[in-house]
Amino acid sequence: MLNIGDKIILFRKQKGWSQGDLAKKIGSSREMVGKYERDDNLPSIEMTLKIAKAFEVTVDFLIGEGEFASFDKRLMDRIKAFENLDEGTKTKIFDMIDVYIRDAKARKAYS
Repeated sequence: MLNIGDKIILFRKQKGWSQGDLAKKIGSSREMVGKYERDDNLPSIEMTLKIAKAFEVTVDFLIGEGEFASFDKRLMDRIKAFENLDEGTKTKIFDMIDVYIRDAKARKAYS
């Protein structure tokens, strides 16, 4: 079963929003947001999309399912923008990413 309620609570608190604040942003009621958070009701697909947009995450990320469920919207936006770069720029970015990954692995190995 989806545990969307816990994610809604987490994201809402990260934003510093009350249930009423979120309800206004998604066009719902505070009572319904409470039901989503308690997993008494699952939001419709349309409402799930509104919630994801309010939190600036993908639907996959919100519900924790799918190939990109661990990617937030900022990362997905960057990946989409990356696709439009020329090959030379992509190669430079990959080289830079590889250096950071290598360094992170080395730090982990020696810690």
